[in-house]
Amino acid sequence: MQGLGFGNQKIGIGLDSCVIPLRFDGLSLVQTTDFFYPLVDDPYVMGKIACANVLSDLYAMGVTECDNMLMLLGVSSKFTEKERDVIIPQMISGFKQAAIEAGTSINGGQTVLNPWCLIGGVATAVCQNSEFIMPNAAEPGDVLVLTKPLGTQVACNAHQWLEQRKDKWHKIKAIVSEEEVEKAYHDAMLSMARLNRTAAHLMHQFQCHGATDVTGFGILGHADNLAKQQLQEVSFVIHNLPCINKMAAITKACTNLFGLLQGTSAETSGGLLICLPREQAAKYCSEIKKVEGHHAWIIGVVEKGPKVARIIDKPRVIEVETTDEGCVQTVPAPAAGNPAVAKPVCPPPSKMPKLIHDGVTDEVDDRSQQPSPGPQFSNQ
Repeated sequence: MQGLGFGNQKIGIGLDSCVIPLRFDGLSLVQTTDFFYPLVDDPYVMGKIACANVLSDLYAMGVTECDNMLMLLGVSSKFTEKERDVIIPQMISGFKQAAIEAGTSINGGQTVLNPWCLIGGVATAVCQNSEFIMPNAAEPGDVLVLTKPLGTQVACNAHQWLEQRKDKWHKIKAIVSEEEVEKAYHDAMLSMARLNRTAAHLMHQFQCHGATDVTGFGILGHADNLAKQQLQEVSFVIHNLPCINKMAAITKACTNLFGLLQGTSAETSGGLLICLPREQAAKYCSEIKKVEGHHAWIIGVVEKGPKVARIIDKPRVIEVETTDEGCVQTVPAPAAGNPAVAKPVCPPPSKMPKLIHDGVTDEVDDRSQQPSPGPQFSNQ
């Protein structure tokens, strides 16, 4: 891989962030960039998602402190003046708020006119060697942990189909209700806007052997890329797929249109895929639940092999939902003999965890000016 030099603690092209030794002894520059089209209705939330997505590349390296961010913004030339004056300030505000939550700030960037709206940024950290984790030390016997559920692309597209009420909605409406689609879309927004900072911090505590974030190439694509970087001859085998509730059923009804169960469905601002020693994995999941209130899942194993990743033929799908309190958890299994007891209830939108901001409420939908959400490619 061009620019790869693990012996010198250097990474160029090919992983989540570049790691460049500085001319000052013991310090390295860790830096990343990413941008994409909006994929949710609310511009403030989209700003938060874009910022969280950029920062995830640092977090995948175990870097928890970002020294500076730049914002990259493409203002659609097709916006009316009113659309521009409502949408752009809210996107900027959401991006800024996520940066504040991450303990960093935005000092610079670039804004251009563009046929389509774009948002993204650059995240930079100056680190001592102990502050980042090289993603190359997986060993046979390690296990794979995932910190956010899959299915964000499916949820966003299903919500768009619900609003359009055309052929694709008619294909799935027999297996999923309108309320379940709205709930999944809301859960996806909450997930994408959540920072992976705690997950990165705990990587140090529980002896992480390497990690990546799951974004545009899907869980399998990113797992395969990470496997190829390992020093030892190891492969990753994925057995479990935590998915936003009902998204697996939707992808099956669409004849695997998204590739969710094959691991190729694009994610935006997804979780961290982490290699941990077997004896540390359960402790890691327990600690992240204690600190954040969210579940993480052991999804696979590391074994001797030719540095590739694969998903078993019939992976176990773990249904995941966000509770009224905003905690991400596995959907409880139906109680024996009384399935109704543990059946999850989708709260009405008014009772869902709050994510939408206070402020401008003009309803401006710019998606007619945008391409349909497709695979969101990261800087990998």
